Amino acid sequence: MQNTVLIIDDEKKICSLLARIIELEGFKVFQAGTGKEGLKILSSQDVYVVISDVKLPDINGVELVREIKKIKPYAEVINLTAFGTIADGVMAMRNGAFDYITKGDDNDKIIPLVYKALDKAKLQYRINELENKVGKKYSFEGILGRSKAIIAAIELARKVAATDTTVLLLGETGTGKEVFAQAIHYESPRKMKPFVAVNCSGFNHELLESELFGHKQGAFTGAVKDKKGLLEEAHEGTIFLDEIGEMNMELQAKLLRVLENQTFIKVGDTQTSKVNVRIIAATNRDLKLEAEAGRFRLDLYYRLSVFFIELPALSQRKSDILLIARHYLKEFADKVNKPEFKMDTDFEELLLKHAWKGNIRELKNVMERVAILADGQELSSSLLPYEFHLGGQIPETDALKMESVEKQHIIKVLKYTRGNKTETARLLGIGLTTLYRKIEELKIGTVV
Repeated sequence: MQNTVLIIDDEKKICSLLARIIELEGFKVFQAGTGKEGLKILSSQDVYVVISDVKLPDINGVELVREIKKIKPYAEVINLTAFGTIADGVMAMRNGAFDYITKGDDNDKIIPLVYKALDKAKLQYRINELENKVGKKYSFEGILGRSKAIIAAIELARKVAATDTTVLLLGETGTGKEVFAQAIHYESPRKMKPFVAVNCSGFNHELLESELFGHKQGAFTGAVKDKKGLLEEAHEGTIFLDEIGEMNMELQAKLLRVLENQTFIKVGDTQTSKVNVRIIAATNRDLKLEAEAGRFRLDLYYRLSVFFIELPALSQRKSDILLIARHYLKEFADKVNKPEFKMDTDFEELLLKHAWKGNIRELKNVMERVAILADGQELSSSLLPYEFHLGGQIPETDALKMESVEKQHIIKVLKYTRGNKTETARLLGIGLTTLYRKIEELKIGTVV
């Protein structure tokens, strides 16, 4: 974007003279005689800096700052006035003006001031661009699928996003609960504040309590200084508690207090801390049944499930399988610098027949593996893991053939990872011990 300045002044001679001075510095300059004309130019042109007279025929230049910021939030505004007052200067700054100077004092100041305003505007422009990219990435438009089931879930999420209501996301593992949580956050009034995600099953009880609520120095061995918890890190934003069903009863009681009055006590502290945070929780368990069995607090369940959304399993949205597969294939083709892949009929049929117990996460992993193994653009069913073929009616005589396919798959992935067995196991979707067992059973030698 070119370095651009808009001058708004009804005194044509002053406007033209100022424009000429700024143009000599290499700027592209637009001129307007009224506030209305200036806003029209601003709406149709990319402008970094606006220089506006305070006394305009149709609007006060100080008030105009607000209207300019509505159209171009990143643009910086310099107010010029023949008769400066402290009150106007204060109001201009409150409205978002970069500076407020008196005409006659501006001869030596204006060019350095324009450059300073330009630097700030460019920085703000880049920040806005990044925020828009983040917002687009995590928006509801980024959720893949056109089936009725997923569209219904998205519509519910859109409605609750604009509120501050606690949300409970229900669904099988891999159905995209964190993706939904991010979309709800980034389309909410809290979108400019932090989004913090924590997997409750990834910590033991003591560590999870410290991570969530923070601790005071000396609270336990190793607590050498005060530590902010994730709830404080998410202040004024959103905290996403994944696998909430794994949280023990004691921590559930502390979380209930946060939901009720936004207060909590840090580990080792006696003082109450206050926080302003929205909670989105997720689980693949039936929390009501868990509560009835005494494994989950019923009062917490009712507070969490004020608004719940059930995310459909991939088996409930078969029409989305190929669409999602193509999306990830394109993504991974770009990643490994290969041309766009094309699935043959048998390949597509096996994808549609598969149970997808790991849902979208499993589908993504399978497409990544296929992209690595493919030697050309055409994707045949032989590239899919052996369990896809076992799902159909394969004669027992093909067992050795399937074993050979499995062996070749493992060898190719080992070559891709240069023998890194941990990464190979991840790409194959199996445990590390299972991989070692397969290597031994299939007599796979050292792969460089």
